[in-house]
Amino acid sequence: MVRALPIASTAPATPASAAPARVGVISLGCPKNTVDTETLLGRIAEQHVVCADPADAEVVVVNTCAFIDQAREESLAVIAEMTRWKAEGRIKGLVVTGCLAQRWGEELHAQHPQVDSVVGMAEYGRINDVLREVLTARDLAEAAQAPWRTLVARDPSFAITAQTGRLRVTPPHYAYLQVSEGCDNACTFCSIPTFRGLFRSKPRAAILEEARELAASGAVELNLISQDTTDWGKDLPGRPGLEDLLRDLAAVDGVRWLRLLYAYPGHVSPGLIAALRELSPRVVPYLDMPIQHVSSPVLKRMGRRHTKEQTVELLERLRAEVPGLVLRTTFICGFPGETEAQFEEVLELVRRFRFERLGAFPYSHEPGTPAGERFPDDVPQAEKDRRVEAVYAAQAPIAHAHAQALVGREVDVLVEGPADDGQLLGRTPWDAPEIDPHVLLDPAPGSRPGAWPPAPGALVRARVVEAVEYDVRAEWAG
Repeated sequence: MVRALPIASTAPATPASAAPARVGVISLGCPKNTVDTETLLGRIAEQHVVCADPADAEVVVVNTCAFIDQAREESLAVIAEMTRWKAEGRIKGLVVTGCLAQRWGEELHAQHPQVDSVVGMAEYGRINDVLREVLTARDLAEAAQAPWRTLVARDPSFAITAQTGRLRVTPPHYAYLQVSEGCDNACTFCSIPTFRGLFRSKPRAAILEEARELAASGAVELNLISQDTTDWGKDLPGRPGLEDLLRDLAAVDGVRWLRLLYAYPGHVSPGLIAALRELSPRVVPYLDMPIQHVSSPVLKRMGRRHTKEQTVELLERLRAEVPGLVLRTTFICGFPGETEAQFEEVLELVRRFRFERLGAFPYSHEPGTPAGERFPDDVPQAEKDRRVEAVYAAQAPIAHAHAQALVGREVDVLVEGPADDGQLLGRTPWDAPEIDPHVLLDPAPGSRPGAWPPAPGALVRARVVEAVEYDVRAEWAG
């Protein structure tokens, strides 16, 4: 259950007034949580020893996710496991942060009294103060009413600034760059605004400062993330667009690939489409755009701000105007009231636009959301699961055909590291880290002696020689 972070144990960067503690951090959830975790680790490392493995720690910080029921269950299971560790004397303190902490601070204490402190996102700058209090409090009874025991702001719309000084848990050659926080889209199925707050852009100067720091630390690929990347700039002076930010980021020394994740379909502008075309290959021809559904009545119930006709028009424009674009999307199956005919519209869209990357998920009835309050969850779980399987069945030959179409082509490959049997793992520009397929890289016959293997983070040209299900195998001549 407990995962070690892929970092070496780190001594404090500066001496602290008290003896440094050994602190482990368990990071759960999406890349946005990964950035939060890296920011927390950077702050913690200023005064304490960061342990790669929580089993080596005195205090464990669990950075939780609360997006859907499976994420909450995982977070609660990890918290329960850490409370057992504390009861057994394996750790001295337990701090819970992240989305679950922001959403259910006091309830977490009631359910897990062994948790020493619950820290909301606006209070991450106080993490070392909290750790000091946790380590010096004699017992929970003494600390029960202490102000540091629950630090969760009622309004989660805290200001977002540069997340610099991060201790990164991703490999050195790629990083996530968060450009905004919160969301104004008010999708009826989504609880994110309740714990991430309303939308606010990270200032341009802060983003560029962060990008330069990440590039200086070895990141050649920056993956732009937020709840709605495409809304960036709407609340800033002059209302710049995401395309303006992409042009600034494309000029940062050392950055070879920029990738857009979490684009909201209703906010993909003509200017952004032009930037995807004009800034390629620095901005890779890849767009992660969760469509969620295509039937207009379902989109309306979901609170999405576009119709089927607008969705189809956008997809046609993207295919026509951005050569070689790879589209990743997701669909929710079994939303309340979804009929079989409305679900068939999803399958029709999948077959028509042939998304190269696709995910499908059964609808999760979220407490406190408009859909959870207003709509009965009237699609049986077995039917939701059947519809998910039907989407993947429609998608499988499309994904395989995309991989097969690469055979014989020379492509750019970002080297990740060693795989099995002497191969290397890599990714093309059309593969986002952690979620998309890989390139299995071999030395080409007759390649230059001593050139193999290229180092992780190297960007090489390789010839694709075989499609292996969703992955491809390629050869590098050196």
